Amino acid sequence: MTREEELKQRLAIVLQDLRDGAVRDPEAMALVGSLASDLADKLDQQSWTGSKRVMTAAAYDALLESFQKRGNDYYKSGRTKHAYAIQVLGLSLVSASQRQDGDIAAGEKLIDEVIDRATALYRRGRANN
Repeated sequence: MTREEELKQRLAIVLQDLRDGAVRDPEAMALVGSLASDLADKLDQQSWTGSKRVMTAAAYDALLESFQKRGNDYYKSGRTKHAYAIQVLGLSLVSASQRQDGDIAAGEKLIDEVIDRATALYRRGRANN
């Protein structure tokens, strides 16, 4: 299996999981929103998609490396929802580099909509507290 095929498969699995109920899991979506919001704030952006647009290649590489390490650490320690949040953002990030493939571009758009919605909800909740 090529890396592109593997990415398509992983993206399809996570999108199906989101459709099957993960988007209705308040804790998982709050973790996605929190992480994406923190990253967007560091880049002075209002959204995850805005963050991806302005991210340098060096920032992309560092973030991807951080996602891999933190995601593995979370998974090993039983913090599966934290690992899941990182997986969602990581798939979005990697998909951005493979947009020339129509299926990946469509999947990226869908996953980014979920992330941006989770970010907005997280920020709204944070502003109300």
